[in-house]
Amino acid sequence: MMVLNIKELPQEKYLLSGNAACPGCPEALGLKYLGMALDDKVILVVPAGCSSVIQGLAPGSSFRFTTLNVPFASSDAVAAGLAAAKEVVGEDAVVIAWAGDGGTADIGMATLSGAAERNDNIIHVCVDNEAYMNTGIQRSSLTPYGAWTTTTWTGKKERKKELPLIMLAHKVPYVATASIAYPTDYIEKLRKAASIKGFKYIHLHAPCPVGWRFDPKYTVRVAKLAVETGMWILFEAFNGKVTISPFSRPYQNKERRKPVTEYLKLQERFRTMKPEDVKLIEKMIDDAWKTLLKFT
Repeated sequence: MMVLNIKELPQEKYLLSGNAACPGCPEALGLKYLGMALDDKVILVVPAGCSSVIQGLAPGSSFRFTTLNVPFASSDAVAAGLAAAKEVVGEDAVVIAWAGDGGTADIGMATLSGAAERNDNIIHVCVDNEAYMNTGIQRSSLTPYGAWTTTTWTGKKERKKELPLIMLAHKVPYVATASIAYPTDYIEKLRKAASIKGFKYIHLHAPCPVGWRFDPKYTVRVAKLAVETGMWILFEAFNGKVTISPFSRPYQNKERRKPVTEYLKLQERFRTMKPEDVKLIEKMIDDAWKTLLKFT
């Protein structure tokens, strides 16, 4: 994979100033990079979530993307119909279901799986901030083990759902993970996904200062530490063949990973964790790498 120079990317703004994002919001970064990657070809289909709020109040909008706001569970079904209609009329468009963890892994899971099974020609981007942030920081199936939320106030007892692996099992043309700390990697994956016919899935790690309880100035630092500790593995899979992305390759070697405590201690959501919980998370990291590397 050729590494992009971010200074050479388009500078046209598709997320305008005056938007309603929180300070340090990772979704705002994700949307900015989306514009850099695909410019005005994008049509966003947005279910209920933080991105519904970031746009601001109608009739105005801080998005310069063509955007359709839809009910929580329907984004992939709507996106699939929209993509089919655009193909019929011969219009060039990249239709993206832009959904949070709730609109992807929980409430939106049925239409996500259905679109993947039909191989609909859309991109689904899961902007994963690991809880229902827009409605008060409730746990989702993508909330990691041990994390505080308002509904897991002693720490979540269940593991995070391995959604990228679930999408691999759907045997769709393209599956990738990305991080807001590595914009060129994310942009390259968006462009590759847009060039492929059929269903594409990108899982974007998006640390939330409000829900994760860290200073907003540390958003990128926290996201980068997730990769450096092995907690978040950057990869892409084309027709089921997995390739570890360059920014994650060093951490295949366990000895090169930073201690996971460096990642956990920056976030107050992990304040209830005991030493044995940290040990369990370390094992989860090792297991995740072993499982993923079987596909390479």
